[in-house]
Amino acid sequence: MVLNTGTKREHGRRAQMGNIAAGVAISNLIRTTLGPKSMLKMLLDPMGGIVMTNDGNCILREVDVSHPAAKSMIELARAQDEEVGDGTTSVIVLAGEMLAVARPFIDRNMHPTVVCRAYNKALTFALDIIRGMATDVVDGDEERLRTVVRSCIGTKFVSRFEDQMVDLAVLAVKTVCEESKSKGGKKIIDIKRYAKVEKIPGGELSECRVLNGVMFNKDVTHAKMSRSIKNPRILLLDCPLEYKKGTETRWCGVKRRRSSPSTVVDNVFLFIYLFFLGGNVIVCCFPLLIF
Repeated sequence: MVLNTGTKREHGRRAQMGNIAAGVAISNLIRTTLGPKSMLKMLLDPMGGIVMTNDGNCILREVDVSHPAAKSMIELARAQDEEVGDGTTSVIVLAGEMLAVARPFIDRNMHPTVVCRAYNKALTFALDIIRGMATDVVDGDEERLRTVVRSCIGTKFVSRFEDQMVDLAVLAVKTVCEESKSKGGKKIIDIKRYAKVEKIPGGELSECRVLNGVMFNKDVTHAKMSRSIKNPRILLLDCPLEYKKGTETRWCGVKRRRSSPSTVVDNVFLFIYLFFLGGNVIVCCFPLLIF
């Protein structure tokens, strides 16, 4: 076995206590970002930028740790963010408290499997209580849906624009919601594929809007280009429009020069579209042209 210089190997009670200490340390790192009086953390990312947030997953994503137990806590927050999208800070704080409560039992020479078995019984009991307290959200009950969304953003920085953010979130979900015929009409909401947050410098937070369509953050390249087009005729190209010089190849001492086929295709499509179809918008690989 070959190990790196400075590698430490721990086992037994010392390793268990080290894992608990690492998990509690990660929990204490983001404990102050939970609740209505939460505070923001100022972080410095690897690129030199400053990030201010109270989101647990965003904070732990910028933390560089080497302890295996601490890495497991960070993966826990990442899994919570991917599966649910909220509650990353709560998960880490609860996990840290469960580790801290388990420490006295480990001190009394109780086997870890016994502690895990007790936690599984507590999990079953908690799920039964939660199912009894749960309330179904009926399709079309927007007021109940807004209440659920409002509880998620109550501790965020945008809570001062709570009503607008709630309306934007509900409208965005309803826009990307679709019924699956293969699953018996079950509604599928894939926010990660069909909903995107585009950040544009300038303006105010109250100017945020939900656009039902495709957005390109592209400015005009000439003063005579139109900034607003109603009922545009759009051509989609899977090749760039810029001119490419011919490439030279050598084979057995013979020098040949060939032209780029994509340039010919681009010119033909551009000619047909502009002069015969009367189009005014071209969307291709790199540029977006508006005439």
